[in-house]
Amino acid sequence: MICSSRSIEKERFVNTDVRVRGPKVEGDEKILTPEALRFVGELNKEFGDIRRKNLEWRDVFQRRLDTGDFRSLSFGNTVIRTSEWKVVPAPKDLEDRRVEITGPASSRKMVINALNSGANCYMADSEDSDAPTWANIVNGQINLFDAVRRQIDFETGRKKYALKEKTAVQFFRPRGWHLPEKHVLVDGKPMSASLFDFGMYFFHNAQALVDKGTGVYLYLPKMESSVEAMLWDAIFRWSEDQFGLPRGIIRATVLIETLPAAFQMEEILYALREHSAGLNCGRWDYIFSYIKKLSAHPRFVLPDRSTLKMDGGFLAPYADLLVETCHKRGALAMGGMAAQSPSKDEKVNIANSLKVKADSAREIGLGFDGKWVSHPAYVPDVKEIFDLGMPGPNQLDVLREDVHVTAEDLLRVPKGAISGDGVYSNVSIGIQYLEAWLRGVGCVTLNNLMEDAATAEISRAQIWQWRKHNVEMCSAKALDEVIKEVMQDLRGLPAWAGGKFNLAEKIFREMVFSEKFPEFLTLAAYDHLVVSA
Repeated sequence: MICSSRSIEKERFVNTDVRVRGPKVEGDEKILTPEALRFVGELNKEFGDIRRKNLEWRDVFQRRLDTGDFRSLSFGNTVIRTSEWKVVPAPKDLEDRRVEITGPASSRKMVINALNSGANCYMADSEDSDAPTWANIVNGQINLFDAVRRQIDFETGRKKYALKEKTAVQFFRPRGWHLPEKHVLVDGKPMSASLFDFGMYFFHNAQALVDKGTGVYLYLPKMESSVEAMLWDAIFRWSEDQFGLPRGIIRATVLIETLPAAFQMEEILYALREHSAGLNCGRWDYIFSYIKKLSAHPRFVLPDRSTLKMDGGFLAPYADLLVETCHKRGALAMGGMAAQSPSKDEKVNIANSLKVKADSAREIGLGFDGKWVSHPAYVPDVKEIFDLGMPGPNQLDVLREDVHVTAEDLLRVPKGAISGDGVYSNVSIGIQYLEAWLRGVGCVTLNNLMEDAATAEISRAQIWQWRKHNVEMCSAKALDEVIKEVMQDLRGLPAWAGGKFNLAEKIFREMVFSEKFPEFLTLAAYDHLVVSA
């Protein structure tokens, strides 16, 4: 499945309202049908203005935080919190989610391997682990269309990949509210990437999934408020009604990966209570959001990324609160990502396995109902520990009534130092990830860890924060020297020839030397991926 500048065709008009400006992708005729494009166009017309207003509210909220007004970081709606209610019970195939695997939807081989991995669930990703080139987005939809119908396969010169009889339950993660899809215009303007991704997946697969006895299962990223959750719920209701499907056939797990959302967990569950599949501890993006939302204030400067552990600072109460909130309301609480990646060094693999098992044991002890891995190699490790510590399908009976989290707890700065190695590591990871992303690769292994957009965001955000708040070893002059040193070291990589390192350095410099904190790396670099007819 390829997409090249040589295959660019004239703009494809669905009608006067919806136009596809992306290049031809092999096989896209079964996805970019006139009917499907009309559906996503209607979605955008129905809900696009509300989405834009919500994004404007994010800007207002950020300005308040920048001026030191933290009153908005409070624990939500008293009526909702003191009322008796629960989310709808999990469908049968989502009762046990002890190990979930994630990876980019655009890679046909990875989709097959993930579904075959032995994990309970697979989250096919069009967000943080997939760079949003037009080819990647369309290929992701093609792969999931085929996977739902069990007609997906892939062959190299040496091996053929096909689905086993028993596969993981399929989830899909669309892109976040902040991202546009510039290859599809509705009324002459780029449409919402979230609505395009969801709309295409739902249009093509909802009935097929229902016919198989399952449902449309989603992960929803980067929400900042219950109002945004209410918007998703309205979209789900509208879509179910358009197809005449039962209420709740769509189930969504919300990633609690922004600081404001941590203060509105109950309200988010309430908004989605007829469509909820629980909450997830999206810890990497959560660290990034903490830096971003509190970026104006030097008292929230964080230590080296490598020292940020889930048992300290603002992260421990965040995890406790998520479990307590979910189980109080009958929702599953999903743990964080084990980002370890296999190595050719067996000692590294042994160490990685021990870390994954220790993290799994910690999360079982907190009451989580499952956790994520980024590679099939670690599915057995998580499963082994959860089988030992969680004999039932989940831990909904663990109510965590001992948890009493305050706003101060969720803002607590963890202890730790800022080191020269930490500065170098962040610069190196930031530039290397950006370079890969600009080539259309959304997840890369660096230093035996799987880096995606979330972890790369931490790296560049920390550099900005340290420079902005006058950390000595990250002054403008010192940072310039570190970037030069990193670039010199990267020249020794095989990937240098033909790579996009110079462009990655340029974008990285613009982001870390900017006076105002750049909101998202993926927004800042997106136009470099846009190819139009």
